[in-house]
Amino acid sequence: MHAKQKWMGVAFMAFACLALVACGGSSKAATKEQHAIVEAVEGAEFNRITLTERAAERLGIASEPVREEAVGGSMKTVVPYAAIIYGLHGETWAYTRNSSENPLLFMRVPLTVERVEGDVAILADGPELGVEVVTVGVAQLYGTDTGVGK
Repeated sequence: MHAKQKWMGVAFMAFACLALVACGGSSKAATKEQHAIVEAVEGAEFNRITLTERAAERLGIASEPVREEAVGGSMKTVVPYAAIIYGLHGETWAYTRNSSENPLLFMRVPLTVERVEGDVAILADGPELGVEVVTVGVAQLYGTDTGVGK
């Protein structure tokens, strides 16, 4: 009986060692590459997101400038409708891209949509003319910004 207990002990130790080796291999969680840095900005309502070049490329991030366009006979500030994000309570935002300083730096900014005509959102209030707003990769930036999907 004593030999059987020793054998069970050896078998248990071997199993435990195998389990530790399996868990201690190349842990993807420990070596997982960080694709974005999300930082709180002092005095600002929203975070700053900095993507790696590879992450921006994989997401296909694209942007267009806020511009003026003739709508109904008068000049209006417009952005592509694809840039608009809606909140649960009707809030509207867009992600701006700091193309001159760091094209991988993004911030969510509030804006007010007057109306939508086709694929253009006419703004009552929002970013200044010329500011780049993200048009492709918006949902992924929002998920990164807010932690959705974690």
